[in-house]
Amino acid sequence: MSNIKMRPSKVLQKLRSGEVAICTKLNLNDSRVVEIAAMAGFDCIWTDMEHVPNDWSAIEKQVLASKVYDTDILVRVTRGSYSDHIKPFEMDATGIMVPHVMNYEDAKNVAWMTKFHPIGRRPIDGGNADGAYCNIDMLDYMEQANKERYVMIQIEDPEPLEDLEKIAQIEGIDIIFFGPGDFSQGIGAPAQWEHPLMLETQKRVAEIAIKNGKFAGTVAIPEDISQLVDMGYRFISMGSDVMGLNGYFNDVALELNKKIFAR
Repeated sequence: MSNIKMRPSKVLQKLRSGEVAICTKLNLNDSRVVEIAAMAGFDCIWTDMEHVPNDWSAIEKQVLASKVYDTDILVRVTRGSYSDHIKPFEMDATGIMVPHVMNYEDAKNVAWMTKFHPIGRRPIDGGNADGAYCNIDMLDYMEQANKERYVMIQIEDPEPLEDLEKIAQIEGIDIIFFGPGDFSQGIGAPAQWEHPLMLETQKRVAEIAIKNGKFAGTVAIPEDISQLVDMGYRFISMGSDVMGLNGYFNDVALELNKKIFAR
């Protein structure tokens, strides 16, 4: 058997060193967008299968593009079977994000499906990209996958708050990610970012994650970054490809129209 090792996670390396890992989100499925974002210097690129009609072949190309620049890629999965959760790992994605985890049993089941023994019962197939196509010994592959691939769950509803302490104690959950958008809707205050329960929960997620040896993640705008880091958030995602393109094309169209109509 060769000495091939699984590609280490840049995000986990930073988080385990106490540093902040930075991420941005993609809605577009083109692997070239991953390359552009990776070249900009992000530690992680977040791509999506929950809200975006990306198919598996598009995700696979995005994973390959991220590997060229040694950048982590995080795939937000659909809430389906175990196959929907582990296929990104088998393509050699560095992490998965599981949306709308609603209670302790839900979170426990995620860890059970996505981590190998002794943590869970993820189905084994070392014949894919993450196992170097059978070039990594099975036991070594399982150990490396548990260590270098991360499972991120989203707390974005009020329902799991009752179980939050227990959820944070589950072995195999690596990052707890607070999602403010859906949370604001869930508490009946859509887009009210300063709502007392929103601010209280944002702080509580970070505190409980840290207390139980987990990492806390969330989304940010520039004005919030320092405050979030002070709260203990160490995985921070900001911006997206579609927002960037909107800004650029709006500016170009405005400038062109100004110049043309000023003639």
